[in-house]
Amino acid sequence: MQTDGAFAPDSEDEARELYDSVGPAAQVVVRETAKAMEFDRDEYRDRVTGEVVETARDALFASLLVVHDGTREEFEAWCDEHPDYEVERLGSENVDNVVWHAVPFADRVLAATYQNEPEAAAGTLRRQAFGRVYRELF
Repeated sequence: MQTDGAFAPDSEDEARELYDSVGPAAQVVVRETAKAMEFDRDEYRDRVTGEVVETARDALFASLLVVHDGTREEFEAWCDEHPDYEVERLGSENVDNVVWHAVPFADRVLAATYQNEPEAAAGTLRRQAFGRVYRELF
């Protein structure tokens, strides 16, 4: 079982702190992207809104969530070790591999199945976890 990512908050407060911590990076990413797109001062002011920076912060936070990668059997064993967690499955039952993200403070685990593309599955899972669990905290 492999793990990647940096954020695995154990509490709502920790999740909020981590979300706040990526705010400055999101602002820099948006500013540098606008610069690379050669926005002049007026265009920057018109197009780079608080909503744009917030979207960048959401995407950055989600991209840093820890995701576990393993076989269906490894995931089922994890679930057996965490019987109090509500399991939300995305994808097909007919594939061999699973990525999952556990949310201890919500007693939930979100999982996505995949056959050949673990990075794509992990990206999808991170976006789903953000939308289904974390967004309401922020």
